[in-house]
Amino acid sequence: MIVRLRYYLSVFFFMLCLTVFAQDFSISGKVVDGNGSPIEFANVIISAENEEAFFKGTSTDEKGIFKLEVLTSTTYFIRISFIGYEEFEQKVVLSGNLDLRTIQLKEIPESLSEVTVIAKKPTTTRKPDRLIFNVENTALIEGSTLSVLKSTPGVIVSDGSINIKSAPAAVYINNRRVQLTSDELMQLLENSPANSIKSIEVITNPPASYDADSGSVINIIMSKNLITGYRGSIQTNYTQGVFPRYNAATSHYFKNDKVNLNVNYSYTNQKINKDQDDTVNFLDNSNEIEEIWQSNVNRNRWSETHNLNLNFDYYIDDNNTLSLTSTGLYTPYFKYQIRNKTNIADENQNFLSSFTANNLSRDNKYNIGTNLIYKHDFENKASLSFNAHYTIYDYERDQNVFQDEPGVINDSEFKTLANLNTNIISGKVDYSWPVDETSNFDMGLKYSNVKTDSDITRLDIIDGAEVLNTDNTDVFKYDENVFAAYTNYSKTWDKWDLNLGLRVEQTNIEGESLTLSETNTQDYLNWFPNASLSHQISEGVSLYGSYKRSITRPSYTDLNPFTFFLNENMVILGNPNLVPSYRDHYKIGTNFMEHFTVEAYYMNYDGDIVELPRQNNQTNIVAITPTNLDKKVDYGFDFAFDYYLTDNWNIYAVTSFFNITEESKFDDDFVKLIQWSNYSELSNNVSLLKDNSLDMSLSLVWVGKSVLDLVTVEDRLFSSFSVTKTFFNKKMNVFLSVEDIFNFQNEDYRIKYLNQSSRRYTDVDNRFIKFGLRYKFGNTKLNTNERSTDVEERERLKDLN
Repeated sequence: MIVRLRYYLSVFFFMLCLTVFAQDFSISGKVVDGNGSPIEFANVIISAENEEAFFKGTSTDEKGIFKLEVLTSTTYFIRISFIGYEEFEQKVVLSGNLDLRTIQLKEIPESLSEVTVIAKKPTTTRKPDRLIFNVENTALIEGSTLSVLKSTPGVIVSDGSINIKSAPAAVYINNRRVQLTSDELMQLLENSPANSIKSIEVITNPPASYDADSGSVINIIMSKNLITGYRGSIQTNYTQGVFPRYNAATSHYFKNDKVNLNVNYSYTNQKINKDQDDTVNFLDNSNEIEEIWQSNVNRNRWSETHNLNLNFDYYIDDNNTLSLTSTGLYTPYFKYQIRNKTNIADENQNFLSSFTANNLSRDNKYNIGTNLIYKHDFENKASLSFNAHYTIYDYERDQNVFQDEPGVINDSEFKTLANLNTNIISGKVDYSWPVDETSNFDMGLKYSNVKTDSDITRLDIIDGAEVLNTDNTDVFKYDENVFAAYTNYSKTWDKWDLNLGLRVEQTNIEGESLTLSETNTQDYLNWFPNASLSHQISEGVSLYGSYKRSITRPSYTDLNPFTFFLNENMVILGNPNLVPSYRDHYKIGTNFMEHFTVEAYYMNYDGDIVELPRQNNQTNIVAITPTNLDKKVDYGFDFAFDYYLTDNWNIYAVTSFFNITEESKFDDDFVKLIQWSNYSELSNNVSLLKDNSLDMSLSLVWVGKSVLDLVTVEDRLFSSFSVTKTFFNKKMNVFLSVEDIFNFQNEDYRIKYLNQSSRRYTDVDNRFIKFGLRYKFGNTKLNTNERSTDVEERERLKDLN
């Protein structure tokens, strides 16, 4: 009996000892500055000994106090940091609850008397399918998101468009497509501060998980809080172009153990000017000049815009996350005025007549897109995610046009009322499985539905009365369904990297014009393969190659047969007979000596969709209408050099020689345009002063004479300079930037083929000076946000203008 009692007592005390030794411990303390004042929102993180990876973290409260709990007995490294102060680091051996008492952070002195070069500068990383432009903590992020894109290698930001060289690019943020109209997208990027951008990915060969119409992608990788706490910023800037522009924005981030919240808001009030000189040579049956129409067009656009972006993550547990993202744009005030003065002369420049045409439009629109995402991480590191998306887009335009021709009694006056309502619903399932340490397998399904209801009513003003013009009044309904599935496999072995993908999409479209009693249907099934392969030949030399097939679907308004009048002699027409365009993209390249890259590429387009201005020499009307080209080929050679002259003076240079050939048939006539061109870029980024508080960036981009949409585009030089200075322990940033320094960025277009002859010179109001400041507060520790969601249908929304 006694022996048995001893046994049970021994077991009891043994288990008690285990319990004591296994209990959880804590580390606590108080963080103050040099004056003994508590520092709120200081970052406190610990990592296990011999491990640099983040293990656990928190931030100090308003009294500067922190506490890390549920820790085991072992050796840790604790690091405490706050902007403007030197990082505190200490090794601790934890065997019980530890109170570090008061920890004083040393302030980083701000000295202007010494110049050094140690700041972090933009770098580029090349992969077989993309170029990664790292800009985090550089001078570039003190401007707008659009200004960062303008400085990104290979990206051309022009009036109303963003291209990777000659190819239009789809814009994503954290792998989620920005589903706005082209004008709204430019507005959003211009008005959104860039301070949270980590990197820009220029993806020329997107994997199969991207939608098939994402032929070229610009993916903006943002940052988020790494540890618990709150941070925020307020920013304002003033831009002086032809007219002043104003912008104010604020960003707020909050994170604890269960939620991560990011809210961004911006307000913009601006007036944009555009001056345009047009010359149209109307020809006779022998293609000789019969009349010359020279127009001076001034366009002004007033707008007030509110942008709101929300990202919310709820961590259900270690393996399950529920996320909500939403982007909203509301434009309560939008006025668009076009003033046209046209002189008409004969072939010898003798004056014949003239007319003026004034167009005044007022818009009201909003665009709200929301994603709900659920993600589950399995124990084997596989993941399964579900994404539901809904977009509502509502657009109204009230247009008044008055055309006055001296000596003509019946001047033209009319009014147009246009409405567009679009609803988009989509659902997506993605599964990712790491087969082993060297390979990964992805697969997914997606369904999307797009419905638009649009109508246009033209009222002619005759003797002061409104008369319905039935020939130019219509109602159009559009219904699109896309079913998609994809697989992607990647493998790394020895010195090889392989990526194979396949996407299949079934598309069903129906467009119905109720007034014209016309119905257009399209049903097609397409396969979209992609592949990339790279090989590390030696330590400093690698070879790679890639292939991708993609599609461009007509936009909803492109298929709408409406005729929208800018004036009696300039109209915009839809084309219900448009078909999808396909692109095959091949690329091979090599990286060598660490700093050099050489690439060759070839792109073949089948039925490229372009907007063509077509002049009718009998009616003297110019109609802008979307058209499928018969063929387009773009091939060329790229040479890139990336080098640090000093520790933080970086130079990036690239030059590309490329050839574009475009072919199309018009009735019985055939046109073919061929043009060699050059794209060259030189970027300089440097940081000065001992505390790295002065940053400067200069970018020059040359785009030589080229062919685009059967139009010859003359030489252009894009130039920008920016300087940023930080104050108050880097809490405040003041920046100044200048665009189009040499005034050589304006567009000069020429059309000369068959019976088409015209020229357009446009000053797009892109020469300006911008001044702004940003103040940061709270936590500033960031890490990459890897969450990925995408919806692609909203990209093809277009305004009626």
